[in-house]
Amino acid sequence: MPTIALGVTGGIGAYKAVEVARGLQKAGHEVVVVMTEAARHFVGPLTFEAITRHPVITDQFEPGANADIAHIQLATDAALLLVAPATANCLGKMANGIADDFLSSLYLATRAPVVVAPAMNTYMWEHVAVRRNLELLRARGVHVVEPGEGFLACGWMGKGRLAEPDAIVAAVLDTLRRGASLAGRRLLVTAGPTFEDIDPVRYVGNRSSGRMGFAVAEEAAARGAEVTVVAGPVSVEPPAGVGLVRVRSAVEMRDAVMARAKGQDAVVMAAAVADYMPERATEKIPKEAGPLTLVLRRTPDILEELGRERAEGRLPGTLLVGFAAETSEVVARAREKRRRKQVDLIVANDVSRSDAGFEVDANAVVLVAEDGEQELGLAPKREIARGIVDRIECMLGRRKE
Repeated sequence: MPTIALGVTGGIGAYKAVEVARGLQKAGHEVVVVMTEAARHFVGPLTFEAITRHPVITDQFEPGANADIAHIQLATDAALLLVAPATANCLGKMANGIADDFLSSLYLATRAPVVVAPAMNTYMWEHVAVRRNLELLRARGVHVVEPGEGFLACGWMGKGRLAEPDAIVAAVLDTLRRGASLAGRRLLVTAGPTFEDIDPVRYVGNRSSGRMGFAVAEEAAARGAEVTVVAGPVSVEPPAGVGLVRVRSAVEMRDAVMARAKGQDAVVMAAAVADYMPERATEKIPKEAGPLTLVLRRTPDILEELGRERAEGRLPGTLLVGFAAETSEVVARAREKRRRKQVDLIVANDVSRSDAGFEVDANAVVLVAEDGEQELGLAPKREIARGIVDRIECMLGRRKE
């Protein structure tokens, strides 16, 4: 069974980490414990060594500990990194890339899934700095086990106590299950805007950043899928571990998608593809007095073409997922779009909202399918991506059966 790296930081909830280690062992996992200096004030390393039967790592500079560059070795060996309890200080270091001890260095070095179980005073939990750090970590794919409410060690009542060990273990097992749930599957994902040139200098575009499509691609890849992303001129960095094809215009995106769609288990059209393109001038259009008239032509409808190709038997078994960015009648228009374009799932979102959609890190969507609708409330785009990929995975599973 996979090895779990368990990071224990300096909070009173550290005593619960002993039961977390036991729970992971009962599930069949090897557990290697990493303790911060502060954690040793609450629980002794000998306790964890007796339970796990592995040496506890407490000092990045312990003589002999770096013979194999220990934090790199563990980062390679561990199937998952769990930090429980995760203090405000630890979360701040993780969010901001500070590596001043073994645990924070391990976090930066690992490419395994990461789960954190925060625990702290209520006011600390509610502080804007902590909330922002958690948002950053969630956006990077870190799974957060929310703290519980009740009587805290400081004597207060409120939210901040470490989640119960059973809940933490369940979150770890669920994260590990997802890590291989799409192994052997192939997904093609589009992301970002398209830019349609007016002349050699100017273009018509939209405000899509590519974050949502990249989040879907990253989540699918984290579950073991082979993912290819066709991306327009995005403003954010693409995820690691996926194939990347860069395009600029709707026509280029259409050509790239249609050339790669065959043999895919799913095609997810998350890109905001332009509906119209101007007739491109070969030279820069000079500025003159009075208005300028542009002649716009329809761009290729990639999703509709995919639906038609599948209906005619040229994309057998491929799951088709589209996005519908609307400013009114969002769900009704998504229903009609799904039917008209002959696709399986439409992800509908209201882009008139200032707190979701284009150019922000959060989204709120409704998944519209033939068998019903599912609302995913306002959350970081990586969490929304998990919900979308959950639905895709479920639909692929039904097709396999």
